[in-house]
Amino acid sequence: MVEDPVPQRRRQATGELAAAIDDAFGSFDKFKAQFTAVCTTIQGNGWGALSWDPIGQTLITQQLRDHHNNLILPTVPILLVDVWEHAFYLQYKNVKPDYVNALWNVFDWAEIGKRFEDAKAGRNGLLSA
Repeated sequence: MVEDPVPQRRRQATGELAAAIDDAFGSFDKFKAQFTAVCTTIQGNGWGALSWDPIGQTLITQQLRDHHNNLILPTVPILLVDVWEHAFYLQYKNVKPDYVNALWNVFDWAEIGKRFEDAKAGRNGLLSA
């Protein structure tokens, strides 16, 4: 087993982000299943996204296909996963689900939580506070 280079890394969200995930998806496990499905069902190139919807005041999952901006405006992505083959082929060949499942071990939930707080506050992450 490869040792985590950031040993204090959390394996799932905590605090306000965890509560928002529970509210939007029912539980972290249900979110994980939905987000994994979003990422693994993109054909060809694209991204899976966990985004904040400021109008509905909720988290949503989205697919961005063919490198177009398929985001529902004005959502703010807080977690993006590149699921085009260049991101995983050398290590995972054509087994995209193995790649996505491995990512759950390296997501930086502290950083994703900060992005969530910024998105809720109306900051899109492109500008410094």
